[in-house]
Amino acid sequence: MAANDLIHFELVTLDGTKFGEDVYEVILPTPDGYIGVLPHHIPLVTIASPGIISIRRKPGDRDDQMEYYATNGGAIEVLGNVVRVLVDEADHEAEINEQEAQKAFERAQELREHAKDQVSLNEAQSLIDRQAVRLQVAGLRRRKRR
Repeated sequence: MAANDLIHFELVTLDGTKFGEDVYEVILPTPDGYIGVLPHHIPLVTIASPGIISIRRKPGDRDDQMEYYATNGGAIEVLGNVVRVLVDEADHEAEINEQEAQKAFERAQELREHAKDQVSLNEAQSLIDRQAVRLQVAGLRRRKRR
């Protein structure tokens, strides 16, 4: 596989680079839905929505061979064959404990139920959204292992 048949994908968080390798495809969450970025994609700058980032390392990789990251959103830049996603945090599928994520999801729902003002309600909903994405990634990982 030639170098121009790949894209360089960088996933950068506040803690540093989470992922920085050449891959074949990256699927990213945006406000308008998920987009797939392949080699020679048009230049793009957009918002990354909360959701799942999926990485296909080689063209022949099946869906169950993809890697997944849960993210809360951020910024996406595609320029040439370089894709950069800047986010506050991203959790790799192997870093997510499904039981802990489920408990955190339930605690966030309780916070929402007891919210006394709009700020508290918004913070609780943000936590719910984050844990929901983490649970989705954990579910994808569980299915991959079967």
